[in-house]
This record gives sequence, structure tokens and C-alpha cells, in this order.
Amino acid sequence: MQGHGSLKFTWRFIAAAIIYIAFALYLFGPLLHSFGRWHYLWPINVFIASIGCYILSRRWVAGFAGSCFAGAIYGFGPYMLGLAHFHPVTGALAAAVPWLFYPAAFGLKNRQKWLSVLFAAIPFFVIILFFQATTVIKLFPASTQAKLNMNELYSLFAPLVAAKHGTTLIGFYHIPLAALVMGSAMLIAARRYGIMVIIVSSIILVFCNPINSSFQISPVVWLSISIFCFSVIIGAGFQGLASTGFADRKWILANSIILGVFAIITLLLAAKYFQIFLSLGDGYARLFAETAKIYLLGAVVLAICFFMSCGKLQMHRIREIIISLAMALDIFISAVFIIHRVF
Repeated sequence: MQGHGSLKFTWRFIAAAIIYIAFALYLFGPLLHSFGRWHYLWPINVFIASIGCYILSRRWVAGFAGSCFAGAIYGFGPYMLGLAHFHPVTGALAAAVPWLFYPAAFGLKNRQKWLSVLFAAIPFFVIILFFQATTVIKLFPASTQAKLNMNELYSLFAPLVAAKHGTTLIGFYHIPLAALVMGSAMLIAARRYGIMVIIVSSIILVFCNPINSSFQISPVVWLSISIFCFSVIIGAGFQGLASTGFADRKWILANSIILGVFAIITLLLAAKYFQIFLSLGDGYARLFAETAKIYLLGAVVLAICFFMSCGKLQMHRIREIIISLAMALDIFISAVFIIHRVF
């Protein structure tokens, strides 16, 4: 049985690696001819980030699809692709974050749980040491002035508009937000306080100017820790949405409503931008309209899953497939758009 499980993990790992490599080549292939020496790190960065997140997510996410999406959302998500505004070495640091959590996730035994705090702090210390080292060699991979402003939080639900505007990309794609809500609810229900502390700590450090100024750290880099954790949570939430039964169907309905509300908000914003004088806002209006379409797609897909649950139809595989198709389409369209805006 152990050998069979190991073989199953190996084939799943190979499948995930092939998917990530193929997507990286599709995104970066047309750009390779214009890359400088350092820029070749970017396709490597997104692959390392994705496969690292995939492997680590297997610690909590049993299904292949959930783990595969967790890796894709971190490695090919708005945050990682948005780091292309900085030196490629910054992306390498963000790509290393999942691997830096391996000691905390896999290196502990029951009698050694007191080491969990020390192991979980490794990524934080590495980020500090990274910027100290780059300051010494005068590399300066990311601007210490690249701060997160409150007026940039709209990128959380409209990453395409933020990419066009040149705003710091801090969120995720559209349909994965439903999985994030579901996964967060599961995280709270399971009382995973350690993960909550890690997420909150990394977000606090983004706004902790004294520490960032003292150690010459770019504030946005701290987000790599929370974005990674949220990516794993999205993977778990995806699995929850696909396998939720009749008793918990309200969670699917709630997430469908959330995506529907986002669709309405972005449609209203599209209408507002279309009314700008001399059609100066038409570009943003069209992006808001496209964003609304993606949210509407996600809302409809989850509504279908809700009615399947109401009918007590035990078709978890079919639900997983239709949610996967919608989420994959979202990631594909959005990543292609962002790549052509940041490179």
C-alpha cells in the first residue's frame, strides 16, 4: 500500500510539473527573445514557486486538483507576476517562500512541536537576511518605497484593472476568491491558529515602517508569505466547494452570491468609466466589464453546484470538473493579460 501511495504521488507530481512548465513556456516563450540575462529567471521563478506550493499544499489538501490550483495561484498569480516590476532576484525570493516553510510543515515530530515557532519564523528571517545581503553588495532588488497604499486595495477583486493601472498586485484572480472564502471558513473551523498568526504577522510587517526602514526591506515582499498561505487555503477551499454535501450546501450558495455581488459592483464601475468625458475611461471600463463576466461565470458555476447539492446528487467529480474548468479559464485569461502588461 505504501509503494502504491508513493507511486501515485510521483505521477501526480510529474503531472503538476508538466502543467506548470507548459504554462510557463506559453506565457514567457514569446518574450524570451527580448529578455536580458537576469530576466530568464522569471519562468524559473514561477515554476519553482508553483511546484513548491503544490508539494507543501499536499500536507493539507488531499485532492490533486486543489493542490495543483494552489500552486498555480501562487506561482502564476497577480502577486508573483506583478513582482516583474522589480529585479528578478526579488521573484526568486518569493519563489523560495514555500520551500522555506518545509521544516515547519514536514520536519516536526509530535515530541518536537515546541520547535514549530522557530521553524515557522525561517521565511521571516530569510527575508531580512536577503535584504541585508543585497544591501551589502549594492544590488537593491526591490524599492523600499514600494509601499502598499489603501487606495490600491481594489486590486484584491479587480487585478486586471490594477495591472493596466500599474498598481501593486496584491490579490488573487476572480473565481479563486470563492475558494478563499470557503478555505478561510474551514481554517477557522479547524482552529489552525498557527497559520492565522503567520498570515497576520506578514501583513502587519508590510505596514511596519520602522522595521522595514531599519533593515532596508521592501514592504511588498512580506506579502509573499501571506499570499502563499492564502494560496494553500484556496486549494483547500476548492476541495471543499467540490465535495460539500447537502448539509453544507449553504456555503456554496454564499460563495455564489459573493461572486454575483462582485459581478454587479464591477458592472457598475464599468458603466461609470464609460461615462467619462471623451471616452478617456473606455479602456478601464472594458476591463471592468470583462471582470464582471468572469465573476458572473463563477457565480453561475457555483449556483449549478448548489442546485446539485440541493438535489442530493453525489456527483463530486462532475462538480470538481466544472469548477476546475471555470477556475482554469480565469487563471489563463488573467495571467496572459498581466504578463503583457508587466513585461
